[in-house]
Amino acid sequence: MMENTLIDKTFRDSNGNVVIAQMPNLPLIVWIVTSLLALIFTSGTINTVLHVVANGSLFTWAWLELFDGVNYFRRALGLAVLIGIIAFNIY
Repeated sequence: MMENTLIDKTFRDSNGNVVIAQMPNLPLIVWIVTSLLALIFTSGTINTVLHVVANGSLFTWAWLELFDGVNYFRRALGLAVLIGIIAFNIY
């Protein structure tokens, strides 16, 4: 039986597996694709739309991690990204 220590809660999922990185889900894939496309289309309306979609999908990913992350590390990662998105867009 696995002990329920802070280290276990921080890095292990409910099955006892250490989870730090996972396969990207749809919001993260959309963020990657739109961010790369924004590097190609560097001006105009399409660039603006790509940035909005990229920020929205990364915000969605961070929100999902914050509230549905498999462990405390993933939830903290979601919180850090959420704070980063807000700080980067305010500045």
